[in-house]
This record gives sequence, C-alpha cells and structure tokens, in this order.
Amino acid sequence: MLDFNESNWVETGLPCGNCGSSDAKAINKDGSSKCFSCDKFTPASAYQRRDESEDLKSNVVPMPTKGVTMDGMFAALTDRSITLDTAKKYGVTVKYGADGEISEHHYPYYKDGALVGKKVRKVKDKQFFSEGTISGTELFGQNLFTRGKYITITEGECDAMAAYELLGNKWPVVSIVSGASAAPKDIKRNLEYLDQFDTVVLCFDNDKPGTEAARKVAELFAPGKVKICNLKKHKDPNEYLRNNQRQDFSNEWWDAKTFTPDGIVAGNDLWDVVTAEVKQSYINYPWDGMNELTYGIRTHELVTVAAGSGMGKSQFLRELIYYLLKNTEDNIGLLMMEESIRRTGLSIMSMDANQLLHLPDTVVSNDDLRKHYDNTLGTGRLFLYDSFGSNTIDNIISRVRYMAKGLDCKYIFLDHISIIVSDQQHGDERRALDEISTKLRTLVQETGVALFMVSHLKRPPGTSHEEGGATSLSQLRGSAGIGQLSDIVIGLERNGQHEDEEIRNTTTVRVLKNRFSGLTGPATYLKYSKYTGRMTETEAPETGGSDDQDEF
Repeated sequence: MLDFNESNWVETGLPCGNCGSSDAKAINKDGSSKCFSCDKFTPASAYQRRDESEDLKSNVVPMPTKGVTMDGMFAALTDRSITLDTAKKYGVTVKYGADGEISEHHYPYYKDGALVGKKVRKVKDKQFFSEGTISGTELFGQNLFTRGKYITITEGECDAMAAYELLGNKWPVVSIVSGASAAPKDIKRNLEYLDQFDTVVLCFDNDKPGTEAARKVAELFAPGKVKICNLKKHKDPNEYLRNNQRQDFSNEWWDAKTFTPDGIVAGNDLWDVVTAEVKQSYINYPWDGMNELTYGIRTHELVTVAAGSGMGKSQFLRELIYYLLKNTEDNIGLLMMEESIRRTGLSIMSMDANQLLHLPDTVVSNDDLRKHYDNTLGTGRLFLYDSFGSNTIDNIISRVRYMAKGLDCKYIFLDHISIIVSDQQHGDERRALDEISTKLRTLVQETGVALFMVSHLKRPPGTSHEEGGATSLSQLRGSAGIGQLSDIVIGLERNGQHEDEEIRNTTTVRVLKNRFSGLTGPATYLKYSKYTGRMTETEAPETGGSDDQDEF
C-alpha cells in the first residue's frame, strides 16, 4: 500500500496539470505523485526524478563534461510515446512547466568522450536552441554504440529513440545533428566511426529534403554499404511509434534497398518490374495498320512525326487529337506553333463537323457551330498555347511541364520544333535541336505524358518529299539526337504533284523507328477528302506512295 505520510514526500507544493491547482501536488520517495486537490495519482513508471548522484545514462560508462550539465529529470517523453528506459538510455532529460506537463526535452551531444553541448527542444512551440556547443560533435547517440552489424541513422533525436524502440532495442540507432541540409557534413565528420559497422541504414524523413539528403549521404560510403529505408505509411520513425505500427516499421526497415547511384538498378530488385503485366497500350491509334506495328499509344513515350513541307503533318495530328478527345477522358495540350489559336480551334471543330469550317464558302448555322464547339473545345479538356510571345526553348519546356503537371494533360502535341529552333540565338541549328530534344525527352520521363512532336526533314537526294520521296531517319533535321531520343518516329510521304487525284491525296504512313516492338516499315495509307477534311485508312494506291493536299 502506498504511503503518503508527510515524511515520505520529497517535494510538495507543486502545481497540478490535471486540476490547475498551484500547490496541491506532491512527489513521493518512489517517484509517484498525488494531487491532494483532485486526488489524481501518477505512478512512478510515468517519470523518474533525476537525483544528483544518478548517472546521466544508465547502462553506459559515465562521461566527463565540459561546462555543460544535463539538468532536469529522466521521464518518459509522453508527447512522443518514448519510454523512460529509452530516454535514460540516450541520456535525455526533461523539465516540467507550471502546468505540471513536460515543457522541455534536453538532448546531450558528445565530442572526444566528453559532454560538450545539449540541444533543448521546447515542447509547446517545437523550437530548438542549444547550450554549450553542438557544432562539430558526434552524432546523437554515437557514444552508446560501438561496431556491429547494423547501424541506423535518422534525421532527429526523437526519431532515433523511436527507431531504437521499434527495432526492439536490438540495433544501434543514431541521429544527424543539424537537419537534412547539413547531413552530409555531419556524416563526413563521423565516417570513421560509421565504417565500424557492416551496414548503414539511412532512415531519413519521407519528404523531398530527406530523400535528397539520404542520396547525398549514401554517396559518401563504399558501394554496397548503405541501405535506404523507404518509409511508406508515415513521414518518420516517431510517427510509427506514436501510432503503434511497430511491425510495419520493422518490415520497411528490413526491406531497405541497397543504394546504387542514380540510373543504376540492381538486377535482384527487378522482380516486380519484369513480372508486371505488359499492357498493349494505353489506347490504340485510330488506324489498324499503325496498331499492328506499334501496339498503340503509350504514356512515357516521345513520338516524332516527320515529313517534308506540306505533307499533311498537322492534319495527321488533328486526327489523333480528335480521336483521343472522343475515346479517352484525359486532358490534351496543344502547342501549334505555326497557327493562331483561332485556327487551331476551328480545325478541331472541323473534325467534329466533317466540314472545313475555316473556309469562307463553308456554310454552317450558329446552332451547329455551337454544337461542334461544345463537343470539342467546350469539353474543358483541350488546352491551347498562344504562341504569340516568347518561344525560347526554356519557355516552351515550362509550358509543356505546366500542361502536364498543372493541367493534368496526358497527351501533348507540339507542332513543330523547327520553328522553335529558328527563334533561338544559338546560331547552330544542330545544337539547338539537340537541346530541345533532350529536354523534351527528360520531361516525358519526368511527367509520364505521351508527347507527339513534329520535325521537318532535310531535302533528300533524288525525288523530293513533295513528290513522294521516301522518308528515313537520316533525313531528320539537325544531328541524330531526335531519332535517338524518340521512342517512335513516324514518316509521312505523299506525291502532292501526281496527276492522279487519288494518289495525290493519299499519304503513306511509315514507321521509321519503334523502340517498343522493333517493327518498322509502311504501316498504313490515309486518304484525304477535300469535302470533309478527314483522313481515313485505305488500301495502298496501285502506283505507290502518297498524302493529302497542303496543310490548313
């Protein structure tokens, strides 16, 4: 039975955080407390008063100090769900406020075997300040552990103590000193110590600064020594502890992947990748012949459409745009550099009307015009770039990124990169084409869009493209960069001067490059109707190649 005789009280007249009394709380010799106003009893396991004679850290050799003392008392860090034993292990003390609640945490820092500083955390406003010096010190907790199989590094003191508990108090856990941005500096200073362990596990916060810091720190170690723990359910280890998700944290810790430099992936990490179901495409092309060779349209791909001048490239794109508009629910971005947004808008509406609405002799009622508008532009899924203004490479790249990330466009059409290059100050077309192609390729990978871009061709020797000359990868403008960076390259061929109207208005669609399936060659033939303005799949003309009349 507990004895609350006055002779057993070690402190009296303390404030009570439960009822608000300013002097009714007393602490007993066994560390328990009672408020004689509200009768609230707090057992000794909740906190333990630190006596002057008590070692600062249980289970470790006492360390000398250099002008810094760890005042306060040992207690469970209840706001962080950290037990008294763990707080004592790491030498963390607390102070109480007038309300009887913990107001401060004190974290010790050592250097060359001596306590040289402490970090003080204000619980209420979460502000930090330091006493002594914490610059150039060991990692938090480093003085507790020497050599072993594993050591885990976290981004904060409470995360280190939490991870230690979550791992069953079995494996060493330390923390960097000064936050994610300074992590490489903290680790460099203590590399010799960390190299005593077989494996270093980085368990930084699951946010951008934490991810970047983990990568920079991992690069400081020898290959194969570092694993990076990918926290999935919470931001940091302490959140796992507070939510009592010990098994989840343990699973993610054991699943930590060995760090390899950017762009290098260990083969034994690829099982889920190679066994994932291969989908034929996100959506097919509107023409069967194209689907037989390409297996359809996929996101994360850069598709280049190449042809000579007036070969129907823009109309080919419009057919794709309208098809995607009618057969998906995704947003579509259009950067049509050679025409006004009015012309682009009317051209897309023309697809719905099966009439060339931009021509002066086309008759259409306002009601019908409104219907075609509502079916296309009015859906709210088409976003057009008004190219009047700056067309620098960086400006175009930023517009494509905004369409992808800000407007959620899954398909983006750029017609054409040659006009962008002509606006640059490089004085070197090859260099400019390489630059924009590389940036677009990177952007496609970053955003996951399907990007269709148009590129003009160099004039071939012999038969010109305007007279039905065959297209090839070697005819792409600039260096070989466009062909190398594209996933698919489509060439359009048409003899626009042929006497036979059917041949004159039939386009050969040739797949010049196909990274997905490797299949290339003539894919299909598209016949243009001067009455409807549409391109429809047809058989090959008897005498060969072809395409539509000049672009709008």
